[in-house]
Amino acid sequence: MEKKYMKGSEAIAEAAIRAGCRFYAGYPITPQTEIMEYFARRLPEVEGVFIQGESELASISMVHGAAAAGVRAMTSSSGPGLSLKAEGLSGLAGMHIPAVICNAMRGGPTTGSIQGSQSDYFQATKAAGHGGFQMIVFAPSNLQEAVDFTYRAFGLAERDCNPVLLLVDGYIVTMMEAVELPEFMEVDYNSRPWAVRGKGEGPRRVVSSGSLAPESVEQEDINMAKMHDVWAKNDVLVEKYRTSDAELIVAAFGTAARIARGSVDEMREEGYKVGMIRPITVNPFPYEAFEQLDVSKVKCVLDVEMAIPAQMVYDVRLGVNGKIPVSTYCRSGGMLVKSDELIARAKKLYERT
Repeated sequence: MEKKYMKGSEAIAEAAIRAGCRFYAGYPITPQTEIMEYFARRLPEVEGVFIQGESELASISMVHGAAAAGVRAMTSSSGPGLSLKAEGLSGLAGMHIPAVICNAMRGGPTTGSIQGSQSDYFQATKAAGHGGFQMIVFAPSNLQEAVDFTYRAFGLAERDCNPVLLLVDGYIVTMMEAVELPEFMEVDYNSRPWAVRGKGEGPRRVVSSGSLAPESVEQEDINMAKMHDVWAKNDVLVEKYRTSDAELIVAAFGTAARIARGSVDEMREEGYKVGMIRPITVNPFPYEAFEQLDVSKVKCVLDVEMAIPAQMVYDVRLGVNGKIPVSTYCRSGGMLVKSDELIARAKKLYERT
């Protein structure tokens, strides 16, 4: 593996290229524009194709077309841009076409602020588009994870013939860290059962959004639900940090979890039994990690997010199923959670319980 010091946006794009991505279409929006700029420089060097679409709608449609032809394809944006791409994402899922998408979250709603945030959690995990489809959603908290999950996402997209989302807050795409880049993946483009190649040898293939017959639509939905159930069994990723004897659990993901980890260590040094559960896949969500908490030991869960109102907290509450009180500490609009504020909130809860 090659080790380099890179900006997050560059590391994500390079990981995609090494995973075999040879088509990218996107549209500028802070803070993810540098992902697009890196693809513009780099894809021609590997005989790939870069296109800056005239809009987000055009870009997701171009990804749709390239992926349907069998090419590993990707796009990226931030919250308002993902809203515009929602119909295209729904189409990818409905037509069983694999693709990878990155959302570098900024403050919202509407155009919000251009600083990093975690305000698109609902959008990513509950309503990325219409029709009830879901995606596997990775939420890395450092650049190495961003590289690893981007690289992995293409294989999962093709396994399920479904889009996969990398959900990062804007701080991750703008920070710099040392990363180990994976080797270039060998991709067999001749063995892609969904690919529509036009005239020539081989089986006739049709990309379709399905039948309008109610029975056919229902069967498609049944198959989709079964796929989601398989994810919940096999694809959940979660980190449990210092939880074995914890009396207070911090729940956080992404950049908020980086800060929370340091806060947990600081409180441990002061004698507080605090641990952290970090969802790495926010969909499928690691409900079991919260269900398995010892209610005789854990007195409270503190959900920490860079979003107001809190969004992941609903999944945390589902996980604990009313057995453990859940409180929140949140910042928004591009404001980072602060370790001293987090610790003060946690101590107050700890002492109250």
